[in-house]
Amino acid sequence: MRAVAYKIPQPIAAETSLIDVDLPMPEAHGHDLLVEIKAVSVNPVDVKVRAHSAPPADELKVLGWDAAGVVKAVGTDVTLFRPGDEVFYAGVISRPGSNAEFHLVDERIVGKKPKSLDFAAAAALPLTSITAYEALFDRLKVQDAIPGAARSILIIGGAGGVGSIAIQIARSLTDLTVIATASRPETQNWVKALGGHHVVDHSKPIAPEVAALGMGAPGFVFSTTNTGGHVGDIVEAIAPQGRFALIDDPKTLDIVPFKRKAISIHWELMFTRPLYGTPDMIEQHKLLNKISELVDNGKIRTTLTETVGPINAANLKKAHAMVESGRMKGKAVLAGF
Repeated sequence: MRAVAYKIPQPIAAETSLIDVDLPMPEAHGHDLLVEIKAVSVNPVDVKVRAHSAPPADELKVLGWDAAGVVKAVGTDVTLFRPGDEVFYAGVISRPGSNAEFHLVDERIVGKKPKSLDFAAAAALPLTSITAYEALFDRLKVQDAIPGAARSILIIGGAGGVGSIAIQIARSLTDLTVIATASRPETQNWVKALGGHHVVDHSKPIAPEVAALGMGAPGFVFSTTNTGGHVGDIVEAIAPQGRFALIDDPKTLDIVPFKRKAISIHWELMFTRPLYGTPDMIEQHKLLNKISELVDNGKIRTTLTETVGPINAANLKKAHAMVESGRMKGKAVLAGF
């Protein structure tokens, strides 16, 4: 089968940073589905792994986690899907990725593809949807109010992949007032179009902008990017006893300033459940089905903004470069081989 892989970590501009390869067809066993890949999306995790994680000597590493496709075969323990089903999912970082014609994935982290979307539009959603949903409801527990705090959430990086879907989930499933950050006119308009009640500019001090809204201190802050550069503003802006979640990887994170306000700090990694095979791993199947239903009911829209072309090394290199630029609005997708 055709696939895209790499042998050694290199800058994306290097000729062999990603290469077209031919690999054996995998076989489904246990809880695995064998999925024929129709479309994939590129996330920051793809870029980070490619740049820093070396596969064993003389071996190839296939990247790609977001995917949409058709079930071709199932393992003996599979009960949730059957061949012919259209699915979408984000996989797990410890297994070969979805940048291949066929891919194995555990059924318990797979959802039914939204019927109203084509494969490309669906592939933009899984990883960011799981991340945003888990951050909001499992880490921040936004369903539980903070005493005395404004019933609002500050989402830092509102125009990125995770921010774009977090705004929509918060608007669709909660009564929170959504304050999102964006710094350029086009990204500010995007955030507003997705449902953000208020937009503030993260290229300026965030806390004074939030205070100027006159709503009171938000009970929740969800930082999706450049957390290290915004810690001081987060401490200042958030309400006492508030909850703060982040997903990025700041080089250092001094949490001592949060102590005075008794802020709880939560890291979200959507790979944790499948990586450790947690007993509640099937929750990702359930939440993806919920996202699919919200899409089909017109409550959430795809965050696809750029279709790069078919799945091959040249186009994946373009998509990686787009993500590395740090100026992405929504998601970049590749479809077909």
